[in-house]
Amino acid sequence: MPSHVITLRNGITMPTLGQGTWFMGESSSAKKDEVAALQKGIDLGMTLIDTAEMYASGGAEKVTGEAIAGRRDKVFLVSKVLPGNASRKGTIAAFERSLQRLKTDYLDLYLLHWRGGYPLDETFEAMERLLDAGKIRAYGVSNFDLDDMREASRYDNGHICVNQVLYNLASRGIEWDLLPWQKNHNIPVMAYSPLYQTRLLRSPELKQVAQELSITPAQLALAWLLHQGTVPIPKSSSVKRVEENRKAWDITLEQGVLDKLDAVFPPPDRKMPLDVL
Repeated sequence: MPSHVITLRNGITMPTLGQGTWFMGESSSAKKDEVAALQKGIDLGMTLIDTAEMYASGGAEKVTGEAIAGRRDKVFLVSKVLPGNASRKGTIAAFERSLQRLKTDYLDLYLLHWRGGYPLDETFEAMERLLDAGKIRAYGVSNFDLDDMREASRYDNGHICVNQVLYNLASRGIEWDLLPWQKNHNIPVMAYSPLYQTRLLRSPELKQVAQELSITPAQLALAWLLHQGTVPIPKSSSVKRVEENRKAWDITLEQGVLDKLDAVFPPPDRKMPLDVL
């Protein structure tokens, strides 16, 4: 059975299965369901919640803030700074705006959403200030390929704890070089869009393998990511779907199943450009 927590390189622990919030906060009519789904996930132990200032221009952070009200101490909270805000001063200012929307006074993990025009040393200097002030417990990056990670490691004082990238059965390019490098450096991959924005769920082959195991295609796709040692963050506004996602933690995949999945969704045989959505 997969472990439910992973220890980051700075010693703090993070759940290995979380909840995403991309596309939340865009519709007031959906807010009630979004909040309920996030709260159900917290109740079930999926206490890692990933959001970003970009999502619905802060709307997803507001939804998250409502969902965690009164239970902040149970949540591992992640947000991200847009690259256009990631100067020394801009990172701090963006961070404070995120805190206001989330109605909290700290983040467990703060990420640079993707590389932009500001030098990495500027962004990481601001992250270090937040770390020293106790405003964040850890920081990291998102959408960084191997060359980016190698460059970042020259400026981060060994403090980058996570790289969040697109990773799922249909998008396995990072297995060629990025994933092994991160494992070697104890920097977990957080896998966004683990179901490829539901595209994976339409795969007849995935459905067939899942049916043979008496689980859902989503549970199979998430269990596979957990088996890879990564941290999937599926987004759902449905309490029922969140309950289904949670069961991925309890699934162990045998080698025969992994071989079937490799046959349908082959691993990379060469270096691939970093996949993004």
